[in-house]
Amino acid sequence: VQLQASGGGLVQSGGSLRLSCVASGFTFDDYAVGWFRQAPGKEREGVSSIQISDGSTYYADSVEGRFTISNDNAKNTVYLQMNSLKPEDTAVYYCAAGWPSIPLIGSEYDYWGQRTLVTVSS
Repeated sequence: VQLQASGGGLVQSGGSLRLSCVASGFTFDDYAVGWFRQAPGKEREGVSSIQISDGSTYYADSVEGRFTISNDNAKNTVYLQMNSLKPEDTAVYYCAAGWPSIPLIGSEYDYWGQRTLVTVSS
């Protein structure tokens, strides 16, 4: 079971990035997939989550209206489209899969992918 996160990079404030989380060794069908981030000196924060089975989505207040989570079952991939990026979105981003009872709490997830760094310049 592996998750591979990618798509991070350097972007100017107001720009966009799309992160991808690809699963190998299993399919996302019965899982929830979440995106989390951790900025320097700060605790990990739940950003967004999607329940694959019914498409339910969840967002942190700080990204609501700017970020969109989606999935492509054929590619076994979950995306996080990030628009109107702000310097405060700068962080290491992770994707995770599991069966959380609380979608944006990281400890509820079982499998974690590699980090991808997002840097937003002002």
